[in-house]
Formats: sequence, structure tokens, C-alpha cells
Amino acid sequence: MAPSLSHTTVALILRDAELQPHRSRYWKTPIPDEAFRTQAAQILWCYERVEALAAQVEVVVCVDEKPNIQVLERRRPTRSMKRGLIEQQEFEYIRHGTVNLLVKWVVHSGRMQGWCLEHNDSACLRAVLPQLLAEHRHARRIHLIWDNGSSHIAQATEHFLRRHYPRVRVLFTPAHCSWLDQAELLLRAFGARYLLRGSWPSRSALIAHLEASWPEYNRLYAHPFTWSWTRTKMHQWVDRHSS
Repeated sequence: MAPSLSHTTVALILRDAELQPHRSRYWKTPIPDEAFRTQAAQILWCYERVEALAAQVEVVVCVDEKPNIQVLERRRPTRSMKRGLIEQQEFEYIRHGTVNLLVKWVVHSGRMQGWCLEHNDSACLRAVLPQLLAEHRHARRIHLIWDNGSSHIAQATEHFLRRHYPRVRVLFTPAHCSWLDQAELLLRAFGARYLLRGSWPSRSALIAHLEASWPEYNRLYAHPFTWSWTRTKMHQWVDRHSS
């Protein structure tokens, strides 16, 4: 055994062994069992028939939250990019609290609606549910898709929907499958366009920005997602991985 190895020798050994100990990557995948198959199939059935459902006065709605958005203000103004120079953003910032953003996504139209909640809990969710569902008061049925967040699965939320909105059919995404909720994909695109590189002097400033941003999104960018993962592909995936 050598008493010590040089950096170059170690690098050559790792390269020849095709190992990268300085790197790691998170991974998370759903369990391909019958529970996943059943829950995923219900959601994919809605996506596959969204236009036919709309023609029958039934609507597919996805809901998701972006909780605890940090309200950060850069200590100095960002320097815009110039010829030969990239944008420069101040490293230090001032914290002004957090904002919880709730969004609704109407699948067949690709239009969104947003609310800023004081807390990401059942009470605040139930307070906005009448506004969230008001647009669809004439629908024969509302297929509501969301993940297993604590405010969604709370008994108070379940009782509220059952009592006041019996036409709502609630569909939960399977565990570790929040990406089946199209509203989550919407939040990624919305955040990249309207939150990235932001600097906010106050919590109210960020709320005002968000309340102005989602109507602009509808006006300029709204369109249905092209969803290609069908029930057939899902069943093939489950069969392949469960075996």
C-alpha cells in the first residue's frame, strides 16, 4: 500500500474506473403497484378526454401551491448585461418574509388563476375554494386534480367540498407523482418567467407582482399542454418495472 497518492494519480484511477465520487443526484420514483396504476389511470383518463368532457360541460381543473416563496431584496440594484458583460446580481439580500402562491389550471383552455395565501393550510385553502370554483358553477361535473398536500387531504377540506360542492370529483396524484398534476408543470414555467432574478422591497410588492403576472400569463402565453403519457404507456411502464 502506497503511503500517499498524488492528486493526478487519484484522478487517473477514478477516470479509468469511470467513477465520480464528487457528484451525486437525487432520485425519486413512484412504486409501480396497483394503487399507483388505479390513481394514475383516473387522472390520465381525464387528460385523454379533456376536450370531450368540456363538450359535455365537464371541466378538468388542476390545483397546486408554491409555498414559502422567499421575498428577497438585493442590497444593491442588479447591473444589466452589456456588450461583453453578463448580468451582475448583488450577492447579499434582505429578507421580507414569505408568500404562499396557490394556482388553478384549467386543462382544456390552458388558462390559470392565482391567489396569495397567508398560510398554506386547510383554512386558507377553504377560504378561496369558492372563488376557485365559481367560474365553473354551471359545469355538470368538476374533476379536481391535486397532490396529497396536508391542506388537500385535511378532513375539513374534504367535508367542505362534500357539503358545498357535491359535483366536484377529487382525484389525488399517487405518492411521489405530483408531476401528474399539470398545475405543477405550470408553476415551473410561471416561476421561471415571473420570479427568477426578482428583487422585492416588501412582501406586498411581491404579492402585487404575482397578482398582475397571472393575468398577463393568460393574455400572452396561455395554451393547453401537449400531454403524451397515456394510460396505455402508464400500464406498460408499471408492467415493466413491477416485473
